[in-house]
Amino acid sequence: MITKMTGRVNRVLDEEIRLQVGPLEYQILVPEFVRRILQHQHGDEITLYTSHYFEGNPAHGRMVPRLIGFLAEAEQDFFDLFCTVDKVGVRKAMKAFVRPIKEIADAIQRQDSKWLTTLPGIGSATAEQIVATLRRKVTRYALMAGPSTTGAAAAPSGIDGDVLDDAYQALLSVGHGPQEARDRLDKALAGGKEFKNVEDVLMAIYQQR
Repeated sequence: MITKMTGRVNRVLDEEIRLQVGPLEYQILVPEFVRRILQHQHGDEITLYTSHYFEGNPAHGRMVPRLIGFLAEAEQDFFDLFCTVDKVGVRKAMKAFVRPIKEIADAIQRQDSKWLTTLPGIGSATAEQIVATLRRKVTRYALMAGPSTTGAAAAPSGIDGDVLDDAYQALLSVGHGPQEARDRLDKALAGGKEFKNVEDVLMAIYQQR
């Protein structure tokens, strides 16, 4: 399985890019939010984190291998997580990802099904299923830094994703609203300190007061 590729951007098309890697040119599908960044990087060398899947109908005997590319490993992880929702396949997820994953994750975390229906191909029933399936799994992505000038993004470092999710839920349980809880976590993580458990995170948050 191909998990990462570095090469030169030859072409940027509607749903894909052509990446020159040595003597070979690869067709790599990209979501719209990635395409918008890469359209300004023609000829540049970039690194993409890739997911690999087969498209087609096995009953008809034709399965085509496809690569999907992302500018950050966290984006790839979130895409794979999004595809675990019932009735959300790779193609539907590709169509839906017109906004940065931080925004999509934030909407899921605050259980905003109405916002999710603004994504292409996501109806009200699917939006509710996405929230029900993922709302306790997306804290780390909702707290991601935004894209840099090169389009790269990174998840918060120094903390395990499960610890981050549990800390967020702990803040909600003691009366903090979703936005306040995210703000407090942002401030605690800003210094780059490592946290091994929820107690360490909460101690750092309340020592700031």
